Amino acid sequence: MVPSPPPRSCDTFVALPPAAAGGRVVFGKNSDRPSDEVQEVVHFPAAAHPPGAALECTYITIEQVEKTCAVVLSRPAWLWGAEMGANEHGVCIGNEAVWGREEVGDEEALLGMDLVRLGLERADTAEKALTVIVDLLEKYGQGGNCMESHMAFTYYNSFLIADRKEAWVLETSGKYWAAEKVEGGVRNISNQLSITTKIDREHPDLREYAKSKGWWDGEKEFDFAATYSYVNTARMTTSRGRYCEGYKLLNKHKGSITSEIMMEILRDKESGINMEGGFMTTGSMVSVLPQQPNLPCIHFFTGTPDPARSVFKPFIFVPNVTQLLKTSSPTFGQDDPVKKQPRFQTKPDRRHELYKKHERAAVVMETTEGKGKEMLKEIQKLEKQKINEMESILQNGCLDTGPAVNLFSQCVEEELKIYS
Repeated sequence: MVPSPPPRSCDTFVALPPAAAGGRVVFGKNSDRPSDEVQEVVHFPAAAHPPGAALECTYITIEQVEKTCAVVLSRPAWLWGAEMGANEHGVCIGNEAVWGREEVGDEEALLGMDLVRLGLERADTAEKALTVIVDLLEKYGQGGNCMESHMAFTYYNSFLIADRKEAWVLETSGKYWAAEKVEGGVRNISNQLSITTKIDREHPDLREYAKSKGWWDGEKEFDFAATYSYVNTARMTTSRGRYCEGYKLLNKHKGSITSEIMMEILRDKESGINMEGGFMTTGSMVSVLPQQPNLPCIHFFTGTPDPARSVFKPFIFVPNVTQLLKTSSPTFGQDDPVKKQPRFQTKPDRRHELYKKHERAAVVMETTEGKGKEMLKEIQKLEKQKINEMESILQNGCLDTGPAVNLFSQCVEEELKIYS
């Protein structure tokens, strides 16, 4: 029996030369989650771990590796993993919920969001991150409730993984998976399987399993999406429409895609990419990955809902980055995160300082025409100023690490002043 249509959520995009301007890779993602869920932006420095150390993920404990990379993450505040993020080597990952013929079990394993963070912490290239994810998928599986509430929300995952040179799309169904290498142009993913016949890596039993289930006859050309998706694909009309709209927006700007263009795409409400309602865009990310290794990668995060009323704030990896206190949510002792049972009967208030001030400001922007327009104008001016400063760094090839230590945090402070 095919389940009812799942909630809509998320879009991830990448543009590589020649589609992206200036010989850069541009990555972008909207995280569409329950509208009352807080998303925080956090940084974890590189670290060394003792042999045999254990690592507590959202629901299960796995083995830790000896060294982990520095990461910056945008994540639902209640869990260990992340919806999207980047590491010090210029690897970026975003994930999407996908459903198909393979039934999603209710056993707790690694969440797709855990796999995002694990890939970032353990790999210095996009392809290595893909390998990390599929190896962990094989060993531990994927599963568990993806909402903090008691309401069940489970799914399999697809991933868009990028670095300075290339990108990979990884799509999964249970422990089975297919991957497509993207070396130029544009690519996006949404809440549907999208890899068809161009499969560059795959689970060794992917095709045999499909044959055993009667999904593929073993003779016609193997199409991953057609084989593993619902038979009644009308059930996924909404996500397919958003996927197609995203692809159109990327192609509309093909050859000139910049960080600003990617932000514009993420802000598009008509397409449904900037989502509103019970599921809405609760956080957004755009990254610029120069192909020249001497130039820094620049990662912009909102840390607040609705990118059309948010500031994309820049972050650059440098030693001794200032803690991102104003976008870090409070924690609640031994019962936090929710992997500790029983779950909270009432969800705790996880709003960080920026979220609270932005929440109040969003009401003003929506209900008070004069003051709201002025506030929106001020945050747009702040964002434009930061984009220009980052472009100057990329053009001049000169990064002053002193100011970069406080780059994101300082922008948060400037944003907070506008909301005061």
